[in-house]
Amino acid sequence: MTAIAYLGTGLLGSGFVEAALGRGDQVTVWNRTRDKAQALATFGATVADTPADAVRGAARVHLVLKDDAVVEEIIAALRPGLSPDAIICDHTTTQPALTAERAARLHAEGVRYLHCPVFIGPAAARLAQGVIMVSGPEALFDQVKPALEQQAQTVTYWGERYDLAAAYKLMGNAFIIGLGALVSDVFTLAAGSDVAPVDSLKLLDLFNPGSMLKNRGKKMSEGDFAASFELTMARKDVRLMLETAGARPLAALPSIAARMDEVIAQGYGAEDFGVIARDAVSGPR
Repeated sequence: MTAIAYLGTGLLGSGFVEAALGRGDQVTVWNRTRDKAQALATFGATVADTPADAVRGAARVHLVLKDDAVVEEIIAALRPGLSPDAIICDHTTTQPALTAERAARLHAEGVRYLHCPVFIGPAAARLAQGVIMVSGPEALFDQVKPALEQQAQTVTYWGERYDLAAAYKLMGNAFIIGLGALVSDVFTLAAGSDVAPVDSLKLLDLFNPGSMLKNRGKKMSEGDFAASFELTMARKDVRLMLETAGARPLAALPSIAARMDEVIAQGYGAEDFGVIARDAVSGPR
């Protein structure tokens, strides 16, 4: 059995632990709220009193924490028990610049650290589904790759640049959160039109927003704003949406309207509405 440790046993961390125990790993867990860790004892996990106790003898240490500040706190607390050969796999969603600084500092101090954020929910973690992304030294990645491939369907290595996995995680979450906000606004328009929210989803049987997003995103990324849907016409449609919503709260459309107004005022109203990204794609990349 491989001895591993999980620090942070909320919903996602607990899912990972249950799956690891099911694969036959020897797992020690720690969580600030002990009850969340103690619940995993029924599956065979050993519950530690401190982060340092949790990592003693572990070949891999998995962090599933809240943010950069907590990661810094817990790494400092676990280091007295950390084996020199242990590899830390940090699954926490963190700020890219802080991640790069932390990784560089830890490697300079001899700590073997990889940033490994995920696109995995608790249920998927129990089934070893989803995506793990990794940034950090390739030699360390090669050592943990087989284990990570047991945790997820897809493991993507972004290279040795410490902050890339963190950056791609935030960009991916922007897609997820942004799409969720737009779905919320679609439901608001449905309410303003006396249509049941579930019925608005019938539109997805008529066209695939995912393929449209991919094709339009490619053109936008290349700065190709040849009009297929003029910005001024798109802005008119957004006005109609806002009028239909009335006083009902909206998550995304008001900000989209404001950005459209800025770009139209700059003289780009006749270009494709994707031109709202012009400032993002014209700068250094």
